Formats: sequence, structure tokens, C-alpha cells
Amino acid sequence: MLNIEKYKMTEEKKQRRGRVESDRPEWVTLVLPLGEAAERFDLVRVVCSHGLFMMAPNRWDPISKTLLRPLRLNLNSLRHEWEWDPSEEPASSASDSVMVRVSQPQDCPQYLHVHVYSGTRSLTPENEEAILTQVSRMLRLSENDEKISREFRELYGSDDEEEGSVIGRVFRSPTLFEDMVKCILLCNCQWPRTLSMAEALCDLQLELQLKSLVPDKIEHFIPETPALKEVEPRKKLQKSKASKCLASHFSGEIKQGFDVLSNDIVLDKVQPTAQNLRASTLHSVPIKADSWEEHCSADSGLPCDPHLFTDTGFDRFGNFPTPTELAKLDKNFLAKRCKLGYRAGRIVKLVQGIVEGRIQLRQLEETCMERSLCSYDKLAEQLKQIDGFGPFTCANVLMCMGFYHVIPTDSETIRHLAQVHAIQSTIRTMVTDVQKIYAKYAPFQYLAY
Repeated sequence: MLNIEKYKMTEEKKQRRGRVESDRPEWVTLVLPLGEAAERFDLVRVVCSHGLFMMAPNRWDPISKTLLRPLRLNLNSLRHEWEWDPSEEPASSASDSVMVRVSQPQDCPQYLHVHVYSGTRSLTPENEEAILTQVSRMLRLSENDEKISREFRELYGSDDEEEGSVIGRVFRSPTLFEDMVKCILLCNCQWPRTLSMAEALCDLQLELQLKSLVPDKIEHFIPETPALKEVEPRKKLQKSKASKCLASHFSGEIKQGFDVLSNDIVLDKVQPTAQNLRASTLHSVPIKADSWEEHCSADSGLPCDPHLFTDTGFDRFGNFPTPTELAKLDKNFLAKRCKLGYRAGRIVKLVQGIVEGRIQLRQLEETCMERSLCSYDKLAEQLKQIDGFGPFTCANVLMCMGFYHVIPTDSETIRHLAQVHAIQSTIRTMVTDVQKIYAKYAPFQYLAY
């Protein structure tokens, strides 16, 4: 896990990390060496290892094989999230975000290029460290994560090229808080609804920023995100199509929509509003196909043309809201605006717990640095005290924190067992069935799953 106590880089890290000067003044390109992870690291497979990569504000572009999303500029904002002090405001605005594009250049795969669209702002060393800290957390680039990946490969890796090399890393969010909220959004609904709720929260964050809302003006906020009807997953199990690899399934979906956008969208007619940004559910930049290779070539390792960002409003894309921002909102408004249903109450209670100091995110992160059954049990007990954190949500959060011996199970697990293992499982038997199949991969059951 990322050591959150080390807010500043050591001299050794400073020497390893660098900056590439760009002829585009709007961009700053940071170089992040992969170190020991370079031998097996594949950005595509790491990002697309888990469905969280599809949830806003993540934007995966399969054409250029790059990850785009807003990240926060200042570590003070992150410290404030980790260790909340209600008497103290963060040193910088929690909404102070920049668009970041992460790529792995083909001609230099031992490095990641982190392109930061800074506009007219320059990046301080603290800004750069904040961004690299978040990227490292998402892609699990800490020494402990590399150790886990190496152990998993040594125990259960395959030399069969058709099966692909074992990665041993699962994509997650730049902060624990974002992971926790997204795990709440996974509960009791189908995947399209989960994606819609995450998108709505990011739209809300953008509108809070653009409209400079204060609590007494919340009533003027008009919900813009359409509701999706929730259907019990179990009712659709018999009609489910065969599952596909997340990366290939998502790639095909985007390619189809990308072709439509390429023909229909004129850049100078797109207005930078949350509604227009949400109008496309595609996780790629809507630009003309004939200009894509020029501006966003995976081989060149260069960022997209910055004018594409400003013309499409991409530089004003909503980030995932922070506890500071959500603490200002009423649960009824949040439920209505983002179509969260009962989840709004759980999210508000989570935020209130953080604000009141009952939930210490920093303490949780520190506890999970010791990967042991004792620390797992301690964390699980703490998470269960949070309203709405049942076995499924807790297991997902703990997986995001680096514990892989418990597999979160829901109705999707039943489909997986039927399609992959030809086992007709049920809600009552799926936990036992999963344990029997994946016990041999201990303590990395989830990585194998």
C-alpha cells in the first residue's frame, strides 16, 4: 500500500522521477519509472483488470490505450481527506483539479508518462508529487504491491502466452474515500445503474464548482441525471450472455460509439457543460477519427492536443467529490440529484463519520499496510460499524486496500461460476462454491478470481 505518511519524496525518488519538457505550454509531462514492476507491467491489463476503471471520472480510451481523469493538485487536500479536522479547512480547494492522461509509451515501456493539462498554471514540486501519489495508488505501484504481484506470479503464473502473463494488480481509485463510495454504488443494482450514479456524482462535483453553490442555494439545483430502472440481477441470470474480458468488451463498445461521434460531433459546437459531457457515455475524447493518430498516438507518447480539451470542455470535467464537498449536501437532495436511492443516506452517514472523526481514513490506510489476518479482521470489524457496509461492500473495500483472500460475492458470481466453471450455484451456495474453487490460490483468491 502507498505509505501516506511520506508526503514528500525522498531524494532517491526525486532522482528517479523526472519531467519531460513539452513544446506545448499547457502540458506538463511527468515521468514515472516503474522500477522492478517494469518487467511485467502492462497498463492496459492493469487498468482493465477491474470494473472500477469504467466508473467516472475514469475515462479509458482503448484506441490510444490511455487513462484520462481529473486528479487533485495538492497533497494538503489529500491529507485533509485522510485525517479530517473539522476546525480546519484544507489549505487548497478540494476542487482544485487538473486533467491527467496516463500512458505507457511503446518505445519506453519501463516508464509511465503522466501528462498533466495545467492550462496556464505551472506545477510546483508539491503538485507533481500529489499527482504521482494518486497515479501510483490507482495502479498499485508501491513496493508492497510489487511484492504481492511477484509472489502471485511465482505461485500461480502461467507461461502459456495464450493465457497471457499474470499481472497480480487490481485497478482502484486515487483515494480510499472514492473506493468506499464506489463500493456502495455496486450494491443491489445492475452495472449500468452503477455507472450512471458514479457519473452523476462527478457531474454534481463539476456543477458545484462551476456554480459556486452554497447550502442555501441547493434548492435551485435541478437534477439532470435520468433515473435507470433497477432490476434484480437474479431475474436476468438465465438470459445473460456469455461474459467477455472487460478490456475487449469495453473496447468494442467504445469503438462503435467513437465512430458515431467522429462523424456527428463538430468540436466548436460542443459546449463545456456537465450535461454535454455526460451526453456521451463513451470513455474517450470525442474528436474526429482522422485527427486522432496525429494528436493522441500511443507510439508517440505525446498527450492529446490541448485545444481538444478546451474545445470539448474536457479540462473542466468533474472530479469525484470529496468528503468536504459532500458534507455540505442534504441526503434528500443528493438522492434526487444523483438518483442514488437509499445509497444517498449511506454516503451521507459515511461523510458525517469522517467529519465527526469517528471514521479515520488515514488510520485505516495505516492498518492495511500490514497484510495479516489480524489486520484484516481489525479492518473488517471497523468497516462493519459503518452503516451500509455489509459483507459484500466490506469485501470490496478490503480488496481495494490490498487484501485478496476474500472474494466479494453477489449475483454476478453465480453467472461467473456457471459460465467459467459449469457450476449451477445459488445465492445460498455461492460463497461455499467460490471457496472450494479458489482456496488453492490462497492468499490471492481474488487475484485468481
